[in-house]
Amino acid sequence: MIVDVCERFNPHRIAIRALRKELRRSGVFENPLMKTLCMGSILLLFLACIALPSHTFGAQDENRITALRELIEKYDSSGCRECHQDIYDQWQGSHHARSLMGLNGWVFMSKYLKEGVLATPNPAKATKANFPCAKCHLPQLFEASDAVAAELAEAIVRDDKETISQLNIGCLVCHNSKAVIHSHPEKGVLYGSSDLGEHTEDYPAIKKSPFMKSPLFCGQCHGLGPNLEFETPVQCATLYGSYLHAYIPSGGSQSCQDCHMPERNHACPPDFNNREETSARLKAALPMEVRFLNYTFHPKEGELIPMVVVETRITNKAGHRIPDG
Repeated sequence: MIVDVCERFNPHRIAIRALRKELRRSGVFENPLMKTLCMGSILLLFLACIALPSHTFGAQDENRITALRELIEKYDSSGCRECHQDIYDQWQGSHHARSLMGLNGWVFMSKYLKEGVLATPNPAKATKANFPCAKCHLPQLFEASDAVAAELAEAIVRDDKETISQLNIGCLVCHNSKAVIHSHPEKGVLYGSSDLGEHTEDYPAIKKSPFMKSPLFCGQCHGLGPNLEFETPVQCATLYGSYLHAYIPSGGSQSCQDCHMPERNHACPPDFNNREETSARLKAALPMEVRFLNYTFHPKEGELIPMVVVETRITNKAGHRIPDG
């Protein structure tokens, strides 16, 4: 009974149910002593999963961010500009710098908060449960309290672009919180392509993270669907899955970074607001061949009908399906 209650309120209940099912199938539960030992171990696992912080949702402690302005200031990338002006300018023109906005400055979450399963009649009462999209579009939100989510919802509903534009996938998201795997990023450490000496007062150390050159680094956001851990599960981008299951098996060898960050360019194209650049990129990624045969159909004497047969072939050379996110 205790195990059932723990399972019901555990955020990892799907995986734990699968474990229980596998144990039953193995026949372990047929031995009363082994069943008691296994259920006791599972109970400890349940309690540990509830007590331990989830890497996905950020730190669950008393230092939780409690104000939207505090969240903006903590992840503000402008401090990096002094020494990394070129990289900052590249990043500022990318979609990462406006991750809560769609084309032409449209705040895409406004639609979801006004209608559908994520909608809230009163934005002031919104919680992080209203923002599963933040898992990729604003992962730092899960380091904050529900009060911050409510502030964010209010800003989105009133279309406060000045505030929304300050929330993004900036330097700290990529070079700290998403830069390592199988562990939490170290406090006061930034990660990059090599170990460096002194840096800044807030981040005195820079450590090498080989993971940042892996396609999986990008797949943390560009390939996380479906997202079943939320109260309202959502199906989102599966780019990494497409890359891994189609491009690589067919002999592809380039990484996401090879195509989207040539020479470490942080603009990460395409920029869909730049129609000319996007059009040129799509033409290169999706070349089209057109063949045609024109002739005259002569069904009967005195009647001539001009005809044409058109054959079109489009080849995807992008390394993943298009469109996707």
